Amino acid sequence: MRDNEHSTVRKKSSVAEWTDEETDQLFREYVRTRSRKTRDQLVIMHQNLVRFLAGKFANRGEPLEDLVQVGVIGLINAIDRFDPERGTKFSTYATPTIVGEIRRHFRDKAWSLKVPRRLQELNLAANKAAEELSQRLGHPPTIQEIANQVGASEEETLEAIELGNAYDTVSLDSKLPYEGESAPLTLAEFVGDLDSSLQSIETYGDLKQAVDCLEPREKAIIYYRFFKDMSQTEVAKRLNISQMHVSRLQQKALKRLKELLSA
Repeated sequence: MRDNEHSTVRKKSSVAEWTDEETDQLFREYVRTRSRKTRDQLVIMHQNLVRFLAGKFANRGEPLEDLVQVGVIGLINAIDRFDPERGTKFSTYATPTIVGEIRRHFRDKAWSLKVPRRLQELNLAANKAAEELSQRLGHPPTIQEIANQVGASEEETLEAIELGNAYDTVSLDSKLPYEGESAPLTLAEFVGDLDSSLQSIETYGDLKQAVDCLEPREKAIIYYRFFKDMSQTEVAKRLNISQMHVSRLQQKALKRLKELLSA
C-alpha cells in the first residue's frame, strides 16, 4: 500500500468502514512490522466489537466503561496473536479472548481476599471435578482423586480447595449455631484466640502432662494441629472425620488444657 493510500485508510475509525482487503492488509502490516501505531489503529477499528461483548455483562455491578477497558486488554492480546494467513475472520478469533478476559475480571473481583489467579482457576476446576466424580463414583471423591482429575498435585489441590473460603468473608461477630450451647457463639468465639494464660507455662513438661490427660482423639488433634502444624482440613482427613468435628474437639481440648494448667 502506498503512503498516500495508507494515510487515507487510517482516518477510518470503524471496522465497518473497512473492506476485508484493507483489514487484511493492515493485519499483515502489523505482523510484519509490529508497529505500535498500526496496533492502535486495529484497536480503534474493533472498539465496537469490545463494547458489544462488554454490554452482555452489563447490570452485574460493574460500570460498562470498566468492562470495556478490560475487554480492550483481551482485544490487544488477540491482535498480538492473530495470524491472518490462517484465513480466520478476526472477530471470530478475538471474541473468546475478549470474553475470557471479562470473565476473569469478574472472578478476580468476586474474591474477598487476594488469591493468585492460578489457585482461583484450580479451585474452580477442583470443585467441578468433585461434582463430576461424586456422580460417577457414587461417593465424595478423595483429594487424590480430585488431584488426578485436574492434573495437579494433592498439595496444590488441597490448598486451592481451602482457599475457596476466601471467595466470601464472614464477620468475626457473626452468630453461628452451636449444638449444646444455650446461646449461639460468634465466629470469633468458635475459631478461638490465643490464650494469654498459656504463656505462663514454665516448662514443656507441664504441657505434655496436661495433653496426656486428654481423650485419645483430642490428644491427636492437639498433636497434629500444634506440634505438626497441620490444617483442620488435613487433620479431618487424617482422622476420617469432618472439619467441623475437628474444630469442636479442638475447642473442647483447649478448654480442658486451660483447666488442667490453671489447677
